Amino acid sequence: MSRLDYCNNVLAGLPTSALQPLQRVQNAAARLVFGLSRSEHVTPTLIQLLCRPVSYRIRFKLCCLVHAIHYGRSPAYLTETVQSVGVSRSRSGLRSSSTSSMDYCLPRLRTKFGERAFSRAGPATWNALPENILTVADPVKFRKLLKSLYFSQAFNIC
Repeated sequence: MSRLDYCNNVLAGLPTSALQPLQRVQNAAARLVFGLSRSEHVTPTLIQLLCRPVSYRIRFKLCCLVHAIHYGRSPAYLTETVQSVGVSRSRSGLRSSSTSSMDYCLPRLRTKFGERAFSRAGPATWNALPENILTVADPVKFRKLLKSLYFSQAFNIC
């Protein structure tokens, strides 16, 4: 699993067809752990292992990185890649600049490929989180809440 998680931030924005080989590796690992045959469904096994699908693992890593940026626990070069909505000079007169200091600006892009950049994918994923998770400053508690949110979203568990 550590091999799947290593640098998976760079996989943000990839189409599902490109992530399927990684998902197959994760499914094969779950089958190996539980001794399942190739024809058996792996979803109950993933739920039992509390293992999120690859696409949710990527979102998790992006949000953790933006959380570190937001609370000042990241290097300066990463902090410079994103800009808070309230800090943005171009948005100073807009209502959105005073509504939420937790949101980040999404830079305008000319290509679809640019949406995969951290400066766009990180804030877009962060801005989609519910307010009760965004306001948690403790990184351990934030990760725990984020894992449970993405787990319930992935497997439609309420």
